[in-house]
Amino acid sequence: MAKESAEGERVVLGFKGGGSLPLKLSASDREKLFSSLEKGGWIDLNDEDGPVRVDCSQVVYVRSESEEHSVGFGLG
Repeated sequence: MAKESAEGERVVLGFKGGGSLPLKLSASDREKLFSSLEKGGWIDLNDEDGPVRVDCSQVVYVRSESEEHSVGFGLG
């Protein structure tokens, strides 16, 4: 299960034409993004590096990245 760190969760936005944008968003900005994707249009988000304006009508995918990483050896 993915955990959100105190600073936020990493997400990657993929755009029409193949570009992508990695962001680190708070829970409230992540919810704001997901609700805006249905409507399209522009949205202002706060990334750890500063404010970002995204045209949601151009987003084709959103990938969430967990802070937890593991290597192929299970404990079970």
